[in-house]
Amino acid sequence: MRDLFRFLYRIRDTLLFLLLLVVALVRLFSGNMHHRAQALTSSTAIVGDLYSWRADVAGYASLRDVNTALAQENAMLRARIPYVATDTASSPPMVDSLGHTLFRFLPAQVINSTVLKQKNYLTLNKGARDGIVPGMGVIGTHGILGVTWNSSANFTTVVSILNTDLSSSVKLASSGHFGLLVWDTSDPQRAHVRDIATHVPVAPGDTVSTRGGDGVFPADIPVGIVESVLEEAGSNYHLILIRFTEDMSRSGVAYVVNDLQRAERDSLHQRISTP
Repeated sequence: MRDLFRFLYRIRDTLLFLLLLVVALVRLFSGNMHHRAQALTSSTAIVGDLYSWRADVAGYASLRDVNTALAQENAMLRARIPYVATDTASSPPMVDSLGHTLFRFLPAQVINSTVLKQKNYLTLNKGARDGIVPGMGVIGTHGILGVTWNSSANFTTVVSILNTDLSSSVKLASSGHFGLLVWDTSDPQRAHVRDIATHVPVAPGDTVSTRGGDGVFPADIPVGIVESVLEEAGSNYHLILIRFTEDMSRSGVAYVVNDLQRAERDSLHQRISTP
């Protein structure tokens, strides 16, 4: 013990310097929004590199499953999209009946995710260099995953649908009646759909999909299957429990959605809301 104290005494200047450095950095990042934003972006890049390395190592063991998932995803997209240009196979567009391109999909890999917290996130191996900005929808092989939040040059953090801060506009595929998807179950496989009136018929087995039109997700992307419908006392709305079509604990393939008409639509909405 005496030798330990003697050693610490000899390096007291170094320890004091490190302590002052930590205090200075804490004060810098807590008091300056610009430096805080820079630190957030840098940490996203550093953590993204670590996650990417880990995912590369683990990926060899599940390469066959990933390839199968990619093949299934390509088949699903080709069945849903009227036309896929051969020169943009890596980023297939979704077009309307007149051939106007409405959406493009940027393929990415989920290199890290959480499912057991109240506020869960995913990390993708694509970033600002690939055109990703905050607020883009992210879909998986079987359903929606979340919304982009923060990007470095090569990586993106996504707010998962398993996050109490995120809600999405969804609809009943059979009738088109829309409501709000809310993750308030603490169950990574289930969520509630609220704000659908009790006069609307809903039954277990019904499909819930995205409503679209919000600039985040296209319409008719699968979300979940109704498991139960409860009538809350004194409420005029169903409490609908759904099971996600996407297994959030196994998601590996992702597509970042780029709504090519979002800026135009947002500009119009802004003019309408401005007196």
